[in-house]
Amino acid sequence: MRLWTERPMKVGPILLVAAALLALLLALPGQTVTTRYLNDLFVILDGAYRVAAGQVPNQDFHTPLGPFAYYLTAAGYALSGTLGGTMPTAMALITLLVALPMAHVLSSRLHPFIAIPYGLFLLLILAVPVNLGEGITSLSFAKFYNRIGWAALGVLLVMYLRPVRIDRRQTILDTACATVLTLLMLYTKLSYGVVALAFPLLVLSDRQQRRWSAGAMGATLLAALSIELIWQSSLAHLADLRLAFALDGGLRGTWGQIVDHILVNLTDYILLFLFAGIALYRTRSVRDLLFYAFCAVAGFLIINQNFQAWGIIMLHGAAAVAAETILRSESRRPQGVDHGSWSTAAGARLLFLAVVLPTIIYCLAALGLHTAAASVRAGIAVPLPNMEQIRVANLWTWSDYDTATAYHEVLRDGFNALSQLEPKPSRIFVLDQGNAFSMALNAPPARGDTPWLQWDRTLGNTSYIPPETLLADVQLVMERKLSDSPDAAKGPLPQLQAIYGPYIAAHFDAAGETQHWKLHRRRAPSIPEAALHLDGRS
Repeated sequence: MRLWTERPMKVGPILLVAAALLALLLALPGQTVTTRYLNDLFVILDGAYRVAAGQVPNQDFHTPLGPFAYYLTAAGYALSGTLGGTMPTAMALITLLVALPMAHVLSSRLHPFIAIPYGLFLLLILAVPVNLGEGITSLSFAKFYNRIGWAALGVLLVMYLRPVRIDRRQTILDTACATVLTLLMLYTKLSYGVVALAFPLLVLSDRQQRRWSAGAMGATLLAALSIELIWQSSLAHLADLRLAFALDGGLRGTWGQIVDHILVNLTDYILLFLFAGIALYRTRSVRDLLFYAFCAVAGFLIINQNFQAWGIIMLHGAAAVAAETILRSESRRPQGVDHGSWSTAAGARLLFLAVVLPTIIYCLAALGLHTAAASVRAGIAVPLPNMEQIRVANLWTWSDYDTATAYHEVLRDGFNALSQLEPKPSRIFVLDQGNAFSMALNAPPARGDTPWLQWDRTLGNTSYIPPETLLADVQLVMERKLSDSPDAAKGPLPQLQAIYGPYIAAHFDAAGETQHWKLHRRRAPSIPEAALHLDGRS
């Protein structure tokens, strides 16, 4: 009996309907509720605001992320019409987008009992507004690009399995799905894209799948060349990535932290070992062994680069492939020879369900909490114009809530100071972790700067954007004052001030000072310098 072909036509529609329902849960309330990482949210929204203002990622502002991350959020901003609706709408869009190749790949390769829970698992990882591995109440759209990468990789890895039927239509659809998923990862976050590019090389060793894997590699190359003709910023993107990579090289953290990272994900590694061991006992395939090793190693290398403790989704993808391999092996056994074959297949199904079900429930609970909190307008709104639909809630997250509400006072103080300036400020740069003021004032953003000032992640003492480059187009600098906290002197702000403070002092004049901020306006050029500018000779 061919177990994996039972009612295959129902898998795709079920996953598409599930994606539509999750998209509605995200987008309908039209609000963003967060309990932590408020500054990260401002970084995301600043990028969307810049693209909506006509800027091009890596061309007009520095960022280690790919352009798709910004065009996706800009689409969410355009469709929702509000900053508070930007991220829920953007994640609803990407959930629907990924569901299309997912429906084809999973329905053509997996038994429904594997395909449906695994598909729901991936869709919920996309939709849930939580950084994977954190608590259900830690609501935040921060690090959304990591969840996009994991979900896309989770779908792509299933294509290691041969489809039930191999024909021309299947090959065309497989090529299209692999190309779309690879491009999605390449232009969202490059670490996922590199793994996606390496994957077809492994599939090429399967003669029956060479056509689509080779076609996908060629189509990806052609699409990348076409994108570069429009974007024209691939080299600038790589330069921004080199800045971030130079901070700590290939592996982040000390060896103790790396071992701890492995231990946090040890349960998933053990479960994959069980699945892979049973599958390899049946297939005796060196190629399969290489696939499982590829998933285990590449998955760890990715999560090591992420701000994320748990959630190597490549392990779950490899487990899905192993579970399907076991089912296929059992289905080819004559029923009269091995009376225990059905129990082996049933055990593989139940064990796989045990692998993905806890995360499904975890993500459903977090997404439901966000939908409920957004629907009742829980928490307090960010006290800035255009941000009334962004709310900070206390969902048993007292420490994070106290930090966020204290930061509200800092934001209000800065906005009041900017509102009193004449002429109206524009091209504002914030010497802090995030810039919320350009969006609040509807001010044109500066060119050549960056929304990403995350110490030891995107810049550090030995790797940073030079001040004369970062601040070349900036007209007003908002410099955050150090708080009274004893830990403030050890934080990133003193390091940022040490790097960029001398340039600010040399090229900007004091424009005001409040309890929390120092304002600096660019000094007017001298008469000879202004004449040179007019003559076009500088």
